[in-house]
Amino acid sequence: QVQLVESGGGLVQPGGSLRLSCAASGFTFRIYDMSWYRQAPGKERELVAFISSGGGITNYADSVKDRFTISRDNAKNTMYLQMNTLKPEDTAVYYCHAVHLGAWGQGTQVTVSS
Repeated sequence: QVQLVESGGGLVQPGGSLRLSCAASGFTFRIYDMSWYRQAPGKERELVAFISSGGGITNYADSVKDRFTISRDNAKNTMYLQMNTLKPEDTAVYYCHAVHLGAWGQGTQVTVSS
């Protein structure tokens, strides 16, 4: 069955970096656009970054532009989110999402705190 498994979250100090991974299985990963979302406590889930199926098109929320980089390795069925210069307001559960397939991962917690 379709499965998306996020990893790489954790506790990091402000200004630090983390790299999230999303391992996909059960579907033809290379033909689907993918995205990262996040949900902070008491807030709605928001789109963080988008990447097209071939990786040639990426888009970012204004709040993470120039700090986060989305990428994918279709040979490994894996998507990544490199997060640099992290801020406390980046604290959230981060989810990967297969666009048009409607599939979500279980999420990985990112906490930015000193």
